[in-house]
Amino acid sequence: MTTGEKKNPEAVLHMANGKRIVIELLPESAPNTVNSFIYAASHGWLDHHAIERIVPGNWVDVSYSAFGREECRYLLPNEFELNPGVVPLDSHPGAVCMGGYGEAGLAGCEFFFPLRDCPEHKGVYPVFGRVTEGMDEIIRIGSVATEPVDFPIEGVEVNRPLQPEIIEKIELSLYGEEYPEPGRMKDPQLPVCWK
Repeated sequence: MTTGEKKNPEAVLHMANGKRIVIELLPESAPNTVNSFIYAASHGWLDHHAIERIVPGNWVDVSYSAFGREECRYLLPNEFELNPGVVPLDSHPGAVCMGGYGEAGLAGCEFFFPLRDCPEHKGVYPVFGRVTEGMDEIIRIGSVATEPVDFPIEGVEVNRPLQPEIIEKIELSLYGEEYPEPGRMKDPQLPVCWK
């Protein structure tokens, strides 16, 4: 890295089992989404959280309940309408994506790890990070024993791990940069799974 070159922020997910998942955040590819993740993680709102949804062969979805916290119940405008000059990245294993609720908006901080190539996500669920360490842990979590959950949104498959897979703490390294609070939607229709 040359002098003056900006380093991307990093997030380390410390799992309760002692494993680590390291994510390089990508502000140039999804600026508002990165701001939102940093905003939530820096307040500790994502700590001590049991991963809520696994769809084997498809994705590991960290939360669908806004992490069970009032502070995380906000929606974001579409990243690529907000920042039309940004080209969406491909969603595939090793990417980190923000979830969403269709026209209602993007989830404020509910992120997921794709387990396959997902071209249908491009321009819909922003890729805001890439896994630089711990992909083996994500693959392991994606194959644990699960049980189905009765979910209030029709057509959405939800399975929770039989044994909790807990993110004990998220540690951020911002390398001296400051990231503003995210732009949020005003008076959004919140998803039924948050209520």
